[in-house]
Parts: sequence; structure tokens; C-alpha cells
Amino acid sequence: MEFKDTQAIYLQIVDWMCDNIVKEKWGSDERIPSVRELGVLLEVNPNTVMRAYECLQNQNIIYNKRGVGFFVSEDASLRVAERKRTEFIDRMKLLDIPLEVILAEFEKLNRKKDS
Repeated sequence: MEFKDTQAIYLQIVDWMCDNIVKEKWGSDERIPSVRELGVLLEVNPNTVMRAYECLQNQNIIYNKRGVGFFVSEDASLRVAERKRTEFIDRMKLLDIPLEVILAEFEKLNRKKDS
């Protein structure tokens, strides 16, 4: 994973993990990598990973089974999808992009996908 300088690394890890949950790389009640495993995988300090896990726990996206590890919450995919939809809508409002423009772009993407 390549990190950007514009956002805290732990938040980039949170986003990456949320994307993996939505893509169902990790399903409900499935164990995710330990803090150390993910630290090695992403080449970051385990404290940074722990900060990301704490953030995800606070959002009820993952939970900890003491002595066993961290697991994906039952409705995590729905929570993440809802959060991402809200962020998307907020961004479109911020950029003052009308719904018609969004729909037109969405239709273009669908046409390309179907071709």
C-alpha cells in the first residue's frame, strides 16, 4: 500500500480496510489480520495499525475478542457503505455538482461497462 502525505496514515488504513470489507475480502464475524501482521504487511508501525483498529472499533466496524483477535462486525459492510454514500453526497454538495451531472456520468460509466 502506498500512503499519501495529505492524510494521516491510520486514516488511510481505515479507508483501505473499509474498502476490503465492502468488497467482502473479510466477511461478517471473520478474523482480520492481527495488529502486528498488518503492520508487517503494510510496512507501518504496529501503533499506527492499532490506532486504525481503535477508530474502526469506535465505529462498530470491527470488534475485539480478547486473546483471540479482531473480527469484522456483523453489519460492518452496511455501516461502511452508508458512511461512504454519505461522504460521497457531502462531497458532491461541497463541489456544487448537480444531480443531473452525477446521473449523466453514472450512465456513461454503465454504458462503458456494458460495451
